[in-house]
Amino acid sequence: MRRIIRRLLFISGVVAVLFISTPVSAATSNAGDGRWVNPISDVCWKCLFPMSLGSIQLASGPQPDTSNPSSPIQICSYGVLYRIGMAIGYWEPTAMTDVTREPGVMVNMGGFKIDLGRTGTGTAGQSDRPAAGAFYHVHWYKYPLISWLTIMTSLGCFQGGDMDIAYLSEVDPLWNDSTLSMIINPEAALFGNLVSQAACAADAVSSTAGLPLAPLFWCAGSQGSMYPFTGYTSGEFSPLESSLLVSERMAFKLHREGLVMNTVGADVAVCYEYPSPIVPKERWRYQMVNMYPETNSCHPFGASTQTWGTSHNSPQSKKNFGYLLWRKRNCVYL
Repeated sequence: MRRIIRRLLFISGVVAVLFISTPVSAATSNAGDGRWVNPISDVCWKCLFPMSLGSIQLASGPQPDTSNPSSPIQICSYGVLYRIGMAIGYWEPTAMTDVTREPGVMVNMGGFKIDLGRTGTGTAGQSDRPAAGAFYHVHWYKYPLISWLTIMTSLGCFQGGDMDIAYLSEVDPLWNDSTLSMIINPEAALFGNLVSQAACAADAVSSTAGLPLAPLFWCAGSQGSMYPFTGYTSGEFSPLESSLLVSERMAFKLHREGLVMNTVGADVAVCYEYPSPIVPKERWRYQMVNMYPETNSCHPFGASTQTWGTSHNSPQSKKNFGYLLWRKRNCVYL
């Protein structure tokens, strides 16, 4: 408990420094929507599950599980040394995203605004553009909740460190330029056709029923297409759907850039983490934490919002959203 208090005090200190170092006009120019995320009451704790030991399920969860190693005992090599441990699997809260039209608005940190200079403002809905479309900025936070609460003690089985702002789309020239983004996703040209996009209907059904289809990596299920890795969406008829789409794209983008690693639920391979240029979308979940926390459930990437989104998408919203992202963690508890 003392460690948790120290962590919260540290985060509060960081925010205080940001407020002091930010110009008054920027600090007071609040976009209106935004609140601090409570790491206890705003989190869907049952989303940690299913939890497994090897192929043995120790506890069930609200959603189906991904693959796990067959053996509960694993031998991992570290250079010339070997260590024996238990292969465990669980879902780890690993990141948060802000989705906002107004540059610099930190939705999950109380809604205050950082002055980022001459950065373009996003658009949304059908009235802002000639065609029904949108543009949003996304902020990616490192959110090592398991480390804060010391639920795990083996360093290889959780994300360590402190809460940190890991990525701001406002300072990324690729995020608002579909042509320039082709540098990191050239394969997008292969999937901009009716046949490829029609296949995403199957991914939407599968995601809503349980898990997305890994072979259809270019699909974001009910949200549309993962490509391009930008904040533009071609047709916005629901701000909630658009906010989820750009959050999922950001996860894919960070995987492609090697900034987010992946674990594998297989014997021997479970010992290590790996780069994954193609996002393993079946190993990701999300829950809303802003503006209206959804603490009773979480959802696979690409799942439809029809079953839960009505009460979380207010017509008075300034289209600022916040999500907690859960990632499947397979590791060896040493």
